[in-house]
Amino acid sequence: MDEFQVKKGTNKFYIGESNDNFIAHITWVYEKENVIAVDHTFVSPELRGKQIAGKLLAEVVKMAREDALKVIPICSYAVAKLTRNDEYEDILYKN
Repeated sequence: MDEFQVKKGTNKFYIGESNDNFIAHITWVYEKENVIAVDHTFVSPELRGKQIAGKLLAEVVKMAREDALKVIPICSYAVAKLTRNDEYEDILYKN
């Protein structure tokens, strides 16, 4: 898994050649100041089963903690991982 370097792009973390030429990514949009909504996770079929989505989500979590952001999970992967584990309570956005 270490051969897959996660890079930061425009409102995304990705694995691949560039922001627009990726083989896996997780994206977000800013809902308001200091609040992001994770809206999409994609991993190409050849990378599935290698915990790539988890690696991408870990980068979002790290960024959220470092930049004091709150996260609204929208895509099904982010919802499943972030809302079913108390470990992420500190970054989840609450109305």
